[in-house]
Amino acid sequence: MKVLIVIVVLFSSGLFAIGVKAEGNCPPGYYPIGGQGVQGCAPIPAQRGAATSSPAPVAPRPTGQWIKTWGALAQSPGSELIGAANGLETIDAAKRLAIERCKAEGANDCRVSFTYMNQCMAFAAPRAGKGGSMMTSAATKDGAVELALSKCVAQVGGACAIVYSACAEPIFKRF
Repeated sequence: MKVLIVIVVLFSSGLFAIGVKAEGNCPPGYYPIGGQGVQGCAPIPAQRGAATSSPAPVAPRPTGQWIKTWGALAQSPGSELIGAANGLETIDAAKRLAIERCKAEGANDCRVSFTYMNQCMAFAAPRAGKGGSMMTSAATKDGAVELALSKCVAQVGGACAIVYSACAEPIFKRF
């Protein structure tokens, strides 16, 4: 009986300790994963509220907002005069200003022929004669010019020139 008590005391005090492995032969802080025949160890996830090495990332806060802008081109079919507006916050404001500018050139029959938002536009016309004018829009002014010229040349079969080009770029308003 004395031997049994001595063995129990030795085991409980740790003097007679044997190296112990975690379940599934995983090192401390890991747990076994995998199914039959496939085995591995994965780290034990940190518990909620436990101290971590770095704070949780904070989502960036916006410092403003992008405002769309519009552009418009108005033409007089009877006189070939034009009026243009760009960088306005509404399509209606861009149309009104384009018509006003066309009328200021001396035309009475101005009508909006093209509108665009947050992009660039170009208006190409044939160098000789009437007809064949082309209005296009693109992400860049160079892109819009190239597209307008190529479409105009394809339509009239001759040389064309850019009559007008502009960009209606968005405006960043800070909070």
